[in-house]
Amino acid sequence: MLLGWLNIYAAVYDETAVQNIFSISLNSGRQLIFIAASAVIIIAILTVDFKFYDTFAYFIFGGIIFLLVFVLVFGREVAGSKSWFEIGAFRLQPAEFAKFATALAVAKYIGTSGFRMDYIKNQLMLFGILALPAILIILQGDTGTAMVYSIFLFVFFREGMSPLLLILGTAAGVIFVLTLLVPEHIYLYGGIAIIAALALVFGKRTTRRIILIVGGALVITGVIKSVDYIIDDVMKPHQQNRVKALINPDADPLGYGWNVTQSKIAIGSGGFSGKGFLRGTQTKFDFVPEQSTDFIFCTIGEEHGWIGSLVVISLFVTLLLRIIYIAERQKWRFARVYGYSVACILFFHFGVNIGMTIGLFPVVGIPLPMFSYGGSSLIAFTVLIFILLKLDAHRMQVLVR
Repeated sequence: MLLGWLNIYAAVYDETAVQNIFSISLNSGRQLIFIAASAVIIIAILTVDFKFYDTFAYFIFGGIIFLLVFVLVFGREVAGSKSWFEIGAFRLQPAEFAKFATALAVAKYIGTSGFRMDYIKNQLMLFGILALPAILIILQGDTGTAMVYSIFLFVFFREGMSPLLLILGTAAGVIFVLTLLVPEHIYLYGGIAIIAALALVFGKRTTRRIILIVGGALVITGVIKSVDYIIDDVMKPHQQNRVKALINPDADPLGYGWNVTQSKIAIGSGGFSGKGFLRGTQTKFDFVPEQSTDFIFCTIGEEHGWIGSLVVISLFVTLLLRIIYIAERQKWRFARVYGYSVACILFFHFGVNIGMTIGLFPVVGIPLPMFSYGGSSLIAFTVLIFILLKLDAHRMQVLVR
């Protein structure tokens, strides 16, 4: 939080004006208020009985779902997303709080006595829990935040789900990217036909194997066919531009490729040790968009260079490893599942945010945990982490489930 606060100030710093880092007219001053609010919330979380989070998991989830529906009707639209409540000078985004609420609901369901992941009914119920907030968030116009819920697949895998879904999902993602990279689909179809033919020629030609090979080839062909439909008919214009910017930002550097191009220039200009605190030029002259929020990592890369970026990434990796360790040592299944949910959510935000600033992922509006400016995200991540610490503090007081 401290490093994030300093970089938020650096992102908005203007050497030509007299600025106080504590001034509430600046993002840094408002972020300090959010940090203070987070401290109060931490005390409240650690004061409440640890069983509260298990007992009221579904109630918390239901309350957040109500807010997600409510914001669709009465919320304010910001940057194309109708996902904000405006309270005076501050805004509240329920979608941020839906992450820890969903983690609690998933942990509650998996932690039920007699639960088995290999039952189709249980899997459908879990996917339903994920789909409910994800669909409501998509309706708000915030597809990036809705994508976070896909990471729960790794939680399900840890709890006994077949790896087949992960393999199929990864394969579909690879095929999707290849389809974007190779606009001439005839080459892809030819490659599929050759691989299928070789598999039939050099393997045992049993009826089951032939059906699997032919069926797999048809499914892959269907995925390739669906890419054009999704890009042209499902995605909105700004989403199409984000995909184009990922594939070839140099095709339109002053248009849809501007954000990614300027982001990479800012990070690259920092070199090995950076330009120094408050000395970044790309961010100061507003070349980089959303400098305090989605692209906060650009400030880190420009002012602190490769060394500063390595330090930040190392801190996040250490935090993630520590959370996984805490999750693994839980004797209570509810706490273990919740712990892995926390790790997966943080990993998604960390990986996607940094990935999109260096052109490895489309720009989807995902904040960097504890670094990006924003009260909703900061408080939501605080709640997410400290509920886990509260559960861990009482790990010896529950029976093994």
